Amino acid sequence: MYCKILISLVLLFGFFHLTPAAFGQPKSTNLTFATFFPAPHKVYLSVTEWGKEIEKQTDGKVKITFFPGSTLTPGDKNYDGVVQGISDMAMADLAYTRGRFPLCEVFYLPLGYKSALVATRMMNEFYKKFKPKELDDTKVLFLHGHGPALIHTKKPVQKLEDLKGMKIRSTGMSTKVVGALGAVPVAMTMSEAYDALSKGIVEGIICPIEALEGWKHAEVVKSTTDCFAVSYSACFFVNMNQAKWAALPPEHQKVVEKVSAEWIEKAGSSWDEIDKTGREFTLKRGNQIVSLSKEEEQRWVNACNPLYDEYLGSMKSKGLPGEEALKFCQEYLKQNQK
Repeated sequence: MYCKILISLVLLFGFFHLTPAAFGQPKSTNLTFATFFPAPHKVYLSVTEWGKEIEKQTDGKVKITFFPGSTLTPGDKNYDGVVQGISDMAMADLAYTRGRFPLCEVFYLPLGYKSALVATRMMNEFYKKFKPKELDDTKVLFLHGHGPALIHTKKPVQKLEDLKGMKIRSTGMSTKVVGALGAVPVAMTMSEAYDALSKGIVEGIICPIEALEGWKHAEVVKSTTDCFAVSYSACFFVNMNQAKWAALPPEHQKVVEKVSAEWIEKAGSSWDEIDKTGREFTLKRGNQIVSLSKEEEQRWVNACNPLYDEYLGSMKSKGLPGEEALKFCQEYLKQNQK
């Protein structure tokens, strides 16, 4: 009798301590997310909303803890941090590790972007079509592009000659755009740019106009040149460690992919909105915006044209479909930009 009671108690104890998986319920997962964007930045706030939506749609079973401002890994180490498992997920600019993502460098050519939303849609369609092997060592959840990269300087740039010899902060392929325009590219991350501008280490920066508010650059520059004809867009990744992804239950993988697909539109639209407020912000501070004439724009385009042949030659030497990649982007923008 005593043995029967003991066995019953052991079975009852085991029943109440069965894992959720034993009942067919997905287990809970806690993930870390690294990015260089500071906590107040609207891009950071947007990606945290993405995380909250994933948590909501998994009934709290997938929780993501965000580490802004390079507190977990610096911007140029965010991608490799995910590969190595330092963080489970991350968001950063592919250009921060120049040469690591050669085919995707096409995004950074001066294609003449006018909208972050169009750039973002294009980048995700590009990824679906080409499936670049250079991104295979992590699970890519979605890509997004920033608004048109313009030139912001301490003194006005009204013509090509004004840029000659001027030190301009840039990164990745954008250093080549800056060099083609006659300026001196100085490579650094966005996190370093404010101090470099305030101390005179650089005289300007090439980046979307939102940075004048989001990164407070309007405090250390006085003029923006609307060089849309040669604008590029950086490609930001949101990715996940492959092992962590494989460990997620299929139900949760579906939710993450669904929410990420929705955020393509939200991320692109968000960038366009903060570009608008960045433009308003710098004007309110008394800074000026310079518009180029059609003739001057063409001079800038002509100066940058050799970069296309350089990209194509580089891709050919690597055995990558550079011609197809460039043609895809040019045709997409031609068909989808106003």
